[in-house]
Amino acid sequence: ATLLEIKKLFRDVDNVLYDWSDTPSSDYCVWRGVTCDNVTFNVVALNLSDLNLDGEISPAIGDLRDLLSLDLRGNRLSGQIPDEMGDCSSLKSLDLSFNELYGDIPFSISKLKQLEFLILKSNQLIGPIPSTLSQIPNLKVLDLAQNRLSGEIPRLIYWNEVLQYLGLRGNKLVGGLSPDVCQLTGLWYFDVRNNSLTGSIPQNIGNCTAFQVLDLSYNQLTGEIPFNIGFLQVATLSLQGNRLSGKIPSVIGLMQALAVLDLSSNKLSGPIPPILGNLTYTEKLELNDNQLTGHIPPELGKLTELFDLNVANNNLEGPLPDNLSSCTNLNSLNVHGNKLNGTIPPAFERLESMTYLNLSSNNIKGSIPIELSRIGNLDTLDISNNEINGSIPSSLGDLEHLLKLNLNRNHLAGVIPAEFANLRSVMEIDLSNNHLSGVIPRELMQLQNLFSLRLENNNLSGDVMSLVNCLSLTILNVSYNNLAGDIPTSNNFSRFSPDSFIGNPGLCGYCLSSPCHVSHPAERVVISKAAILGIALGALVILLMILFAACRPHNPTPFPDGSLDKPTVTYLRPKLVILHMNMALHVYEDIMRMTDNLSEKYVIGNGASSTVYKCVLKNCKPVAIKRLYSQYPQCLKEFETELETVGGIKHRNLVCLQGYSLSPSGNLLFYDYMENGSLWDLLH
Repeated sequence: ATLLEIKKLFRDVDNVLYDWSDTPSSDYCVWRGVTCDNVTFNVVALNLSDLNLDGEISPAIGDLRDLLSLDLRGNRLSGQIPDEMGDCSSLKSLDLSFNELYGDIPFSISKLKQLEFLILKSNQLIGPIPSTLSQIPNLKVLDLAQNRLSGEIPRLIYWNEVLQYLGLRGNKLVGGLSPDVCQLTGLWYFDVRNNSLTGSIPQNIGNCTAFQVLDLSYNQLTGEIPFNIGFLQVATLSLQGNRLSGKIPSVIGLMQALAVLDLSSNKLSGPIPPILGNLTYTEKLELNDNQLTGHIPPELGKLTELFDLNVANNNLEGPLPDNLSSCTNLNSLNVHGNKLNGTIPPAFERLESMTYLNLSSNNIKGSIPIELSRIGNLDTLDISNNEINGSIPSSLGDLEHLLKLNLNRNHLAGVIPAEFANLRSVMEIDLSNNHLSGVIPRELMQLQNLFSLRLENNNLSGDVMSLVNCLSLTILNVSYNNLAGDIPTSNNFSRFSPDSFIGNPGLCGYCLSSPCHVSHPAERVVISKAAILGIALGALVILLMILFAACRPHNPTPFPDGSLDKPTVTYLRPKLVILHMNMALHVYEDIMRMTDNLSEKYVIGNGASSTVYKCVLKNCKPVAIKRLYSQYPQCLKEFETELETVGGIKHRNLVCLQGYSLSPSGNLLFYDYMENGSLWDLLH
């Protein structure tokens, strides 16, 4: 009956408690989430976590006096925690986290003398932390994170001898950190991140010898980092987002267990202690957004386990140490916004695990080393706002995983490498504010994921037609170059504002004040007498030649083989026109390579004027290639007719035309590949 009373205040939107019924044959001990004692058949555990339950917690919960564990986490329960919860005198574990409970934490919970785990995080609880929680003698885990609790941390909490885990992050707690925190001799996890705590870090913090995780980040703590903090053997030390000042204590280099050291976003000054190179187990070192000076210590190259190094937005000087290339596990390196000089170390090619490299906004000189193109896992390369010169290495096109490339505000010259077409995953390219020349490579049309392209303030020439087929392009700026020609309007190109094209006197089109193809009124041309005489004499000579040819006997020479004369067709570089996304990212050369230049081993059918080949694309999907023989005079007309007919028909019972190509090998049509032979074979 108690369980059914509890169910009444639940809104079971998914009917997960369908077996909770009052039928005579119903055994509550086998209901979902219910565990009973094998002897007394009293309910000892209730686990209804992650069932999408709505509603409130019933006061009837207090009638379950033998309940040892109550788990309601991960639902959408609202309302207040009932005072009757304190009547569950046997309760050892209470987890109400990740709901929408509001109101105060009831003082009655302090009556639960057997309670070991109290987890109320990620709700909307308000008010102070009850100091009476210190009266729960066996409490090991107290997690009140991500609520709206206010007031100070009760000092009595710090005198709980068995407390091991104290999670208070993401509340509105004020006041300072009490030196009594080190009275918690069993406490290994202390997290007050993202509150409004003030004052300084207790000078005796080094006495908290049991700490493994110490997170004081994103508060308003001031003063210096205590020297004896180095006596801690924590794995995580997070002090970021405060107002700490002074130098980084060298003694931190003795904290051999450190895996995460985050001192970012403070007001720390002075040099980076070289002794930090002794932190051989450190995986994450965050010193960014301070006022640090001096050089990046070469000793950091000894951090062979380092995964993330961030020293951005400081006042660091000197070159990038070659020794950093010894951090072979390094995944992210950010030195943005310093005063670093020198060149980019070619030895960085050894950082094969690197995915993020940000060297922007420094005074780095020299050229871009081709060795960077050997960091095959790079997805972000930012060298912007430096003094880099020379040309852009074409080998950067080998970075097949690159998503963002930023080289703006340097002194780069030369052309944009056509090899950039190989950056098939790239979404952002910024080459603006350099001295680049030449045309925008036609090959860029293959970048189907390109979202942003910035080329402004260079010396580029040619037109912008190569960008029409970049269908994902949303941000484009080619202003202030030497571009010319029409601004296209197809493929939503008209979505770009006039500011994207200004500063190119030769560009004309819909969005600029210079319309294309303006007709000018005919002007009267004055021709001299000498010119008239020359024209007359020339006309007379031509007339005589025509008369001579007309009077000459005409004996046509028959063809040796009796065939008709064949018109000569001159082909430009073969081009593959794609009509279906199935063939995206393919070029003519890809097709020739995949079929060994239309080898006979790929033939699947022959006709009077064509041969059909099978080709498996890069996405492992096959297509049928119909090759029309170019030596037949009716071929071109047949090719045009088939394009006009098939291209305009769409039906579920007809194969789809995916693309076409005009080439010396014959005119090619690309169709869906249909298995099981031809219709002729089935009918005959």
